[in-house]
Amino acid sequence: MTVQVGILGATGAVGQRFVQLLDGHPIFELACVTASDDSVGRTYRNAAEWRLSSEIPAFVADRVVRETDPAAVPDDVDLIFSSLPSDIAADVEPAFLEEGYVMSSNSSNDRMAPDIPLTIPEINPSHLGLIEVQREQRGWDGALVKNPNCSTITMVPTLAALDEFGLESVNVSTLQAVSGAGYSGVAAMEIMDNAIPHIGNEERKMETEARKLLGDFDGAELELHDADVAASCNRIPTIDGHLENVFTGLASNPEPAAVRDAMRNFESADLHSSPEQLIKVFGEGRPDRPQPRLDRSYADGMGVVAGGVEETTDGIQYNCLAHNTLRGAAGASLLNAELLVEEGWV
Repeated sequence: MTVQVGILGATGAVGQRFVQLLDGHPIFELACVTASDDSVGRTYRNAAEWRLSSEIPAFVADRVVRETDPAAVPDDVDLIFSSLPSDIAADVEPAFLEEGYVMSSNSSNDRMAPDIPLTIPEINPSHLGLIEVQREQRGWDGALVKNPNCSTITMVPTLAALDEFGLESVNVSTLQAVSGAGYSGVAAMEIMDNAIPHIGNEERKMETEARKLLGDFDGAELELHDADVAASCNRIPTIDGHLENVFTGLASNPEPAAVRDAMRNFESADLHSSPEQLIKVFGEGRPDRPQPRLDRSYADGMGVVAGGVEETTDGIQYNCLAHNTLRGAAGASLLNAELLVEEGWV
């Protein structure tokens, strides 16, 4: 089965990752790329300031960039990837959904809407059932699925593995790479030889999205997980890879070895882009791992790496890391799209 797809916002940082991941994909065939008005009508090679390698992939280089409008998308497109800025996506995405497109979106708007699935396929695939609620309430013929924030994606798989021990609270401090802010998001003179505490809205995203992802869906409504989540988010001068220090409060008192086993054995998804082992865990002899430069490319950037697992008075502390523009952004939307196809929504 081949599914024709389009990318909204294809020239941006996440849009370029979509292009990279779709090159040679066995299910999805890229049919169109869209971008802002100043790129419309230009070839992709001339419109995109390509940053991922020395050359733009040949399969997309001579594609003409289209307007970000349903009328500009070929009729045979079945699924849309959205990497638009959230303020633009809030206006543009509903137009595609009303026209019947299925959309896997990385944009942050509507992630916490009660009828929008916020999914990580290995964690909460059943939440796709919210699509039926969404269509009934909004009158859309299409379907909208969101993936969470890049820092949330890094942490939540490890929390899901710990939930068997009675997850009660989470305190997390992040060390986030500059690519998470986009190509022009942090000036070089601001971030070099520096660390910037507080990333606007990031803390709130982690605190709310984690509870939604770990929540229970009964077929009609989704109940948020009851754990208390508190986050402090910080920008550091690494290029890719979000490193996070996590402190959990647990109802039981597991040994660190049991926690490491729970993470290692947490089941991955049977999808093309899912890693065979979702969470790689360093043993007690390597408290200095994971590290962004050494570990962000685990499982081609689609896995999560954990280490430094230790007991605390309330539970367990550990570090975790994931590639923020692969697993944390475009790759997350790609996995959601693969799940939509697997479950018959496309």
